[in-house]
Amino acid sequence: MANKTVILTTLNSAWASPGSVVDLFINSFRHGVSTSSLLRHLVILTFDWKAYKRCVKIHPYCFALVTKDLDFSQEKRFLTYGYLEMMWKRLDFLRLVLEKGYSFVFTDADIMWFRNPFPYFYPEGDFQIACDHYVGNATHLRNIANGGFNYVKSNEQSIEFYKFWYSSRLRYPGYHDQDVFNFIKHDPYITDIGLTIKFLSTMYFGGICEPSRDLNKVCTMHANCCIGLQSKVHDLRILMEDWRNYVYVSKLKNVWGTIMEGATKLQV
Repeated sequence: MANKTVILTTLNSAWASPGSVVDLFINSFRHGVSTSSLLRHLVILTFDWKAYKRCVKIHPYCFALVTKDLDFSQEKRFLTYGYLEMMWKRLDFLRLVLEKGYSFVFTDADIMWFRNPFPYFYPEGDFQIACDHYVGNATHLRNIANGGFNYVKSNEQSIEFYKFWYSSRLRYPGYHDQDVFNFIKHDPYITDIGLTIKFLSTMYFGGICEPSRDLNKVCTMHANCCIGLQSKVHDLRILMEDWRNYVYVSKLKNVWGTIMEGATKLQV
């Protein structure tokens, strides 16, 4: 974008197969409110060559983030060795993006984009992150963060934070990046480096863990708290169907409102 912000997601071949997660993900941009133009700024990072080959068929901006001697092509079950390796590789790559001077929105591919989220980000805040549970205060550390969606500005504070976050995996072996973030958010070092953290309300950035209840406000919906590829695809399809029904009814209301306004003018 003009302010050097890019939208990033990651993909392996299990999520890239036709009719799977990535098709639903891209489709949500096409059916969302003011989201289709954002596809011009989306880069899909692929963990294996099979996913990359599928990516270039369906989207113009793909980047092969392939690791020698590690096979990330199959579905990685939550907290398995392969899953953890993917999560930490992703995090370290995001640090490189920041170091190159690019701010980013990172989004998991199992997130539906229903509205342009940029107007709903805080103008201040180096690091803004979605939540599995939101306590009603954007700065309260009791918020339970979800690493699948965040908006990060490229600056010295965020770069140093990502270095600290990545190195903290050694302090908490066997945990993924999201859990480690929820551990280190209390660390005094974050205050020392001057990082400003903002937690995003589930009213706008919801998920299955804590869904947004208002389709007039929701920007994104995440298939979190949903384990397994088949379950995610099933739930994402339901989310998309609900959204399409909402859009259809909204259009009918707008048409009816226009008709009634015209009838009132005729009476006058």
